[in-house]
Amino acid sequence: MFEGNAVSEGEKHMAEQVNLREIALGILMEITEEEAYSHIVLREALEKYQYLEKRDRAFISRTVEGTLEHIMQMDYIIEQFSNVPVYNMKPLIRNLLRMSIYQMKYMDSVSDSAVCNEAVKLAQRRGFYNLKGFVNGILRNTARRLGQIRYPDPKEEPLHYLSVKYSFPIWMLSKWVAQFGYETTEKICRDTHMEKPTVVRCNLARASKEEIIAELEDQGITVRQHPYLDYALEISDYNYIKAISAFKKGWIQVQDISSMLVTEIAAPNWGDTCYDVCASPGGKSLHIADKLMGSGYVEARDVSEYKVNLMQENIERIGAINIRAVLKDATVRDPESVQKADIVLADLPCSGLGVIGKKQDIKYRMSEKQQQDIIRLQRRILSVVQEYVKPDGVLIFSTCTIGADENQYNVKWFLENYPFRLESVDPYICDALKSRTTRVGYIQLLPGVHRSDGFFIARLRRVSEPQDTDYYLDPEEGPDEDYYLDEEE
Repeated sequence: MFEGNAVSEGEKHMAEQVNLREIALGILMEITEEEAYSHIVLREALEKYQYLEKRDRAFISRTVEGTLEHIMQMDYIIEQFSNVPVYNMKPLIRNLLRMSIYQMKYMDSVSDSAVCNEAVKLAQRRGFYNLKGFVNGILRNTARRLGQIRYPDPKEEPLHYLSVKYSFPIWMLSKWVAQFGYETTEKICRDTHMEKPTVVRCNLARASKEEIIAELEDQGITVRQHPYLDYALEISDYNYIKAISAFKKGWIQVQDISSMLVTEIAAPNWGDTCYDVCASPGGKSLHIADKLMGSGYVEARDVSEYKVNLMQENIERIGAINIRAVLKDATVRDPESVQKADIVLADLPCSGLGVIGKKQDIKYRMSEKQQQDIIRLQRRILSVVQEYVKPDGVLIFSTCTIGADENQYNVKWFLENYPFRLESVDPYICDALKSRTTRVGYIQLLPGVHRSDGFFIARLRRVSEPQDTDYYLDPEEGPDEDYYLDEEE
């Protein structure tokens, strides 16, 4: 049962009453039809049903996450056996078919007959008695002929093949292939479907790495050293992060290695003042505070009061004394902050395409127009927060996405308009990550290529006047220059 919680007789009775597939269907409906964020909805549902057996919670997680990962492939399969296009179906029936076919194709422990029977019962229980024959017919046909379905040919239709196999929209794949090539694009897509361990940062101010590892292993957790940073660990074989004693004590913080590298590249010095202008959930701010060893001051800012309160809870759990969570809008100039910061962290709102492996719904929500709107927001924030950097201070610009339009080309635009220069990040990263771009001043991490999320980090130093940017971008790393956005459009 769930570690760290006593299970009452009432909870045992509730566990016997719940229908796991109905829970999964409800989560999928909330994500796909109400546009709720998948990681938040799933986390809240698992917390609500934490009294369930670990295997039952795992069934819910895998059914939801797997269906989201493969939605476009599931729709392709459904339309092999349905005269009704997927998007003309009732939303509940559409999602019921998707999750049922996912179980048939990818979950060997579930029999096809059980999937069909449970789906029909679920359709009927949710008020679609007249459609139970429709559901039954599609699922029975799929079960019989699943192995005979013809998919797009990778040689004749390479983008369509990637789109169906990995469930990515064509427009997104086209951009990645143009920038990274077909082989790397497939690696990126494949990596988003891979199960990975959780990466945690050791809070070495509270305990040694050896103590932390021993504490984790005492709870039966598998621990591995991350190759990029000594204080980063990969953990697996646990049930619930908040039940881990090292987490409760503030010894570890869940944080991807890419996020930790932002702080490494920022390289704070004793006594520095740092503003993290889009700080939620606060991992980077806490990391900076940890690096400062109680000195200096870190201000973790965000526009949402809810997010600020969550960051403050984390600050109190960790026990950091040199950091404060503050409600401030990064798009609004704060006169009192002008030239006050040694370091400004600008980890900006972005398309999030580098973290699709953790938030599968991102790839279905994002569009080219939305991406251009995001680029304009990024530039608006940069134009404001650059004022907060002291003379000779550092601005760290980062995003959790991949692609030159939100990253390298934003850097080029910034350097052409504001008095900063790129500065090599090589002194702050391990040899395995060094490249010609890191020597210049930025790194683009790619899923499937690096042991991290997709992430972009640039280190910019304030100087006396804007810099020449001709040598900053590698033409092999981005689209043609005519892709630049016209700010007056």
